[in-house]
Amino acid sequence: MGEITYVRGDATAPQGKGVKVIAHVCNDLGGWGKGFVLAVSRRWPEPESAYRRWHRERAANDFGLGAVQFVQVGPYLWVANMIGQRGIRTGSKGVPVRYPAIGTALGRVAEHAGRLGASVHMPRIGCGLAGGTWTRVEPLVTEQLVARGVAVTVYDHDG
Repeated sequence: MGEITYVRGDATAPQGKGVKVIAHVCNDLGGWGKGFVLAVSRRWPEPESAYRRWHRERAANDFGLGAVQFVQVGPYLWVANMIGQRGIRTGSKGVPVRYPAIGTALGRVAEHAGRLGASVHMPRIGCGLAGGTWTRVEPLVTEQLVARGVAVTVYDHDG
């Protein structure tokens, strides 16, 4: 079994050769405007517009916790919009992160990456605005991706 590679850098500029999937966590409210998604939007408009359309048309699709939308942004590059956050604010109901939804979504990312022969790249998903902890997310990444033979790189951004 492999392991997670940790690097300093920008997850929107994934390192290495071959097909890559950039995985990140989105909320279930249709909101896109803070955190890692801003870096994604600065680089490509398609993931945001696809996510907003997916949310707008949710009555007729699979939008919801645990779902994943794959958006191709280059010949060998995909962005995985994973719904792993209930709402957007930490408050009386706790933090927005939903670990089971992230686990389910990562399983779907593993299947897609397997079909493409892709590696997966991500920031420390669910640990920023979603309020999660890496000690809870890392085992999900290991179980759903690494254990299935998918190479994973996690990026810690400088600044």
